[in-house]
Amino acid sequence: MNLDVVDLRNFYGEPLGRIVRMLLRRRLRAMWPQVAGDRLAGIGYATPYLRPFRNEAERVFGLMPARQGVVNWPAEGPSATALVDDTNLPLPTSSIDRVLLVHLLEMVDNPAETLREIWRVMAPGGRLIAVVPNRTGVWARVESTPFGVGRPFSRGQLDKLLKESLFSPIDWQGALYTAPLSRRFLIKSAPAFERIGGTLWPALSGVTIVEATKQLYHGLPAISRTRRMPVFAPVLVPGLNRKTPDETTDP
Repeated sequence: MNLDVVDLRNFYGEPLGRIVRMLLRRRLRAMWPQVAGDRLAGIGYATPYLRPFRNEAERVFGLMPARQGVVNWPAEGPSATALVDDTNLPLPTSSIDRVLLVHLLEMVDNPAETLREIWRVMAPGGRLIAVVPNRTGVWARVESTPFGVGRPFSRGQLDKLLKESLFSPIDWQGALYTAPLSRRFLIKSAPAFERIGGTLWPALSGVTIVEATKQLYHGLPAISRTRRMPVFAPVLVPGLNRKTPDETTDP
């Protein structure tokens, strides 16, 4: 199941969506405190989290998968979003310094193929942050939010996926420790839950946030080489030192 861009936009316009945006923006900004001069692409539905970087990075834009749809962003000025095929991005190789993935990996048919295409467009030493639903968290079980749709990941699954796609994870964090309910009390208490959740129940975060770097060199499996040893027939045994037409000999 895939979310339409209208559903995503509506969620972030509601009180629960606004508090999610605030909490995740804080976490992402803390992970990327300096992006001056970088080219930053948000892929999936990442536009709610791009504004804090917009006035600092050299360029900030959003790429939205075709099956999801696209909306204009930002509200003011020319649009900086485009509708794309997530396995064939319209970007030159090694052209992007930072990539933010939100509402993407859990939605696509082949996350590994998508990540390899992202690897292609990232510059050497580039950084990637992926925000994905946590398989053991409550948010992945509630379909009234975008984090309850698609394929959630455990930390082990996400770690394996990134490494197989030539990324090296360097930082892991959890976020969204509040309940995924639109009740006024829970929304007001969300910042407090966020402060204590990582200490008291870290495995129950609503989302997993991982930062990874582009791995330039990938190890190859070792090839087993068997040394061929010559075989000699004992010359003292009659008949064995005479060759037949089908025999072959080692050099």
